[in-house]
Amino acid sequence: MTMVNESETSASSDAASEDARAEMQRLIDIMARLRDPIDGCPWDVKQSFATIAPYTIEEAYEVADAIARDDMPELREELGDLLLQVVFHSRMAEEAGHFAFADVARAISDKMVERHPHVFGDARFASETEQKVDWETRKAAERQRKKAAGEVVGVLDGVATSLPALLRAEKLQKRAARVGFDWPQTTQVLDKIAEEVGELTAELDADDADANRRIEEEFGDLLFAMVNLGRHLKLDPEEALRKANHKFTRRFQAIEQAFREQGRELQDCSLEELEEAWQTAKWREKEADRPAS
Repeated sequence: MTMVNESETSASSDAASEDARAEMQRLIDIMARLRDPIDGCPWDVKQSFATIAPYTIEEAYEVADAIARDDMPELREELGDLLLQVVFHSRMAEEAGHFAFADVARAISDKMVERHPHVFGDARFASETEQKVDWETRKAAERQRKKAAGEVVGVLDGVATSLPALLRAEKLQKRAARVGFDWPQTTQVLDKIAEEVGELTAELDADDADANRRIEEEFGDLLFAMVNLGRHLKLDPEEALRKANHKFTRRFQAIEQAFREQGRELQDCSLEELEEAWQTAKWREKEADRPAS
């Protein structure tokens, strides 16, 4: 009976793999048809890497949103939309003679095999920490190979400028920390935040023509320092702000509903009334979250 089950499982796996290959090729063929300069879609034909890039970023966010909502049917659709972006870029690259989809898949496959010697080779790690150290060592070796090939590789190179600002700030700080450019203590980061608040406050009183630029700069410095604090606290700044956005939305909608039940709109309420309703919404949430005694 066991041998039959194993055989059935293997057959099922083979069928799934073949189905995946067939559907992947179908998608590649569809994109080639869409990009055909004669019989293709005019909109798809006129696109470029630059015009498609914003859609690629948007689709990645929509994947993350579906995951956050635990919406599996939506996730399946959004992953398809994101996959289409990979195929779209690959097709344009193939047309220009740069590379094709197969090259993209081969490159990431080779990289994953190389970076997981404990899975595809004989390496063994005693802990996840040891594995992470090996991962960083291998990435450092990759950078050294680039240097040996004559490429100029800086510490911050490779951190994409198109990343969300909070995420890019965190990655830049992590890169700098690798070479020792970091505050040793969290309290020092808090001191830096206080310093940045002071500098921003000082600029708020300025009224010269350059004041707005300096205020924006100091505000940016403050945000950068806050990201640094999150990193020291081992918190994801992007996730923390996402949760804060969700909390604000939830509470704001609660006070909106409360006034609507009174037959009133928010714009007709005083700031004092709005603040009182906000505090009430906060209190109700905390009471709801309080463990039953």
